[in-house]
Amino acid sequence: MQTFQDITSRLEQALAGISFDELGISDEVREQVELVHAQFKRAKERPDTSDDILFNDLISAYNSSTNDNVDPDIIQRLSEKLQLVTISDLNQESLALHEMASGGDPGAVVENMSMLLKKIKDFVQTQDPIGIPASTTNPSRDDNLTSPVVPDDFRCPISLDLMKDPVIVSTGQTYERGCIERWLEAGHGTCPKTQQKLPNKSLTPNYVLRSLIAQWCEANGVEPPKRPAQLNNTPATCTASEHSKVIELLQKLSSQNLADQRGAAGMLRQLAKRSAENRACIGEAGAIPILVSLLPTTDVSTQEHVVTALLNLSIYEENKARIITSGAVPGIVHVLKRGSMEARENSAATLFSLSLVDENKVTIGASGAIPALVLLLGNGSQRGKKDAATALFNLCIYQGNKGKAVRAGLVPILLELLTETESGMVDEALAILAILSSHPEGKAAISAAAAIPILVGVIRNGSSRNKENAAAVLVHLCNGEQQQQHLAEAQEQGIVTLLEELAESGTDRGKRKAIQLLERMNRFLKQQSQAQGDAMAQAHAQSQTLSQALVQVQADTQLEESLPPTSSHLPER
Repeated sequence: MQTFQDITSRLEQALAGISFDELGISDEVREQVELVHAQFKRAKERPDTSDDILFNDLISAYNSSTNDNVDPDIIQRLSEKLQLVTISDLNQESLALHEMASGGDPGAVVENMSMLLKKIKDFVQTQDPIGIPASTTNPSRDDNLTSPVVPDDFRCPISLDLMKDPVIVSTGQTYERGCIERWLEAGHGTCPKTQQKLPNKSLTPNYVLRSLIAQWCEANGVEPPKRPAQLNNTPATCTASEHSKVIELLQKLSSQNLADQRGAAGMLRQLAKRSAENRACIGEAGAIPILVSLLPTTDVSTQEHVVTALLNLSIYEENKARIITSGAVPGIVHVLKRGSMEARENSAATLFSLSLVDENKVTIGASGAIPALVLLLGNGSQRGKKDAATALFNLCIYQGNKGKAVRAGLVPILLELLTETESGMVDEALAILAILSSHPEGKAAISAAAAIPILVGVIRNGSSRNKENAAAVLVHLCNGEQQQQHLAEAQEQGIVTLLEELAESGTDRGKRKAIQLLERMNRFLKQQSQAQGDAMAQAHAQSQTLSQALVQVQADTQLEESLPPTSSHLPER
């Protein structure tokens, strides 16, 4: 905001300095320039204090260690300004923070944000134990004071009712499926809310919003909406002739004639590649179970066509669920292990596409796919390695898959890719390492593989994003039991100067990671210096003690020599 205000001020000053008479411009242009100048001048003189207040409130609450130290008025303003007024709102925000942490960046900032959310949540619970903001109740009806009002984002813009089956149109707006379908069937070609022309009439399920609506219903004691039953008639997304063509191909695909199967699979592959309408039409016509049944085929071309057709079909969201429920994952993993290189590449890409739905990450991880993907990453073609890396990255976002990937030998392969800069896999390898380093098994494996010199090398010579991820891995390694060992090794590699440069000119996340590492390194160096000082002091004390002992021995010797002889020293007679 400050940067924008500075630019506004500079533009206003520049326009104020224009000499209209010397430039000889027309009256019309002069009026336009003066109008713009006046607008900039008003903008400069009218700062937005509400954002300043919000910022100061956030800082105050963020830096307070306990709830008792926070002014309740500040917490209330934060709750209202940030629209965190119900337990459901706070739970959704908390989920978003956890997702952020699961991406490999659970640093102190996220932890402090979680503590701030807890303060707001405690305040909301004390003010309104049932978690319903006062603004969402109807004061004129005493019997329904606890009935929550549906948030606007959960209502269909057409019907204004709570959405049961939210779908996204090509403009990015979300509607209830039935409402937008009736709108399109009526011959409209525009988005109802924005009035933009729709490039196509494809509808994509909004799984995230559907999940948020279900969470809101549960938190507010509202019965979750039930999705309307979908009729399996001729799909509205393709014409009757196109549908007939798909049915004809499915008949050939189901035949026992190998040539017919191969040809039909190839045609479905091409059709699914062309458009979203084709993908929807093929999926709704029942092609997916038939394709899945052909995954184990021994005919190389047919197998390549089948797995690639499934890949193209999986791009359409509803087909993802169809592919999973048809039991396709074991067959895809079979092709990933034993198929041709093209089939293996496209199997990996299919698993990546399916893993975009969170619950599918669990299913795929349990299927034995991860070791096969690790193997492809290690010995596949360049494209195969890329497909395997993207699939592994996405699967390892789920915490339960990280250990499986580590046990499959992923870490040594990733470190090898980091040293092979010509492989073009450095970005992917570092991104996966950053995720694995947050897992105990991943951290142990990276540590055992002597990764510190490689990571320091990336911070020295890598791209901004790679420096950021390398620093993120080091933050996890330089923490815990082996912290001092790793810090000492990193120091020997000359990391301090590199971290200072990263903290000055890196990405935002890179700067945070560099500052964290520098703080730990400074504590380590301070402890090391103190330990050396203590050792020197101890050695000095021991030296003084020894010197005193030697002085005492010399004094005793001199004393003995100075004493008169005793009877034992008399000569014999």
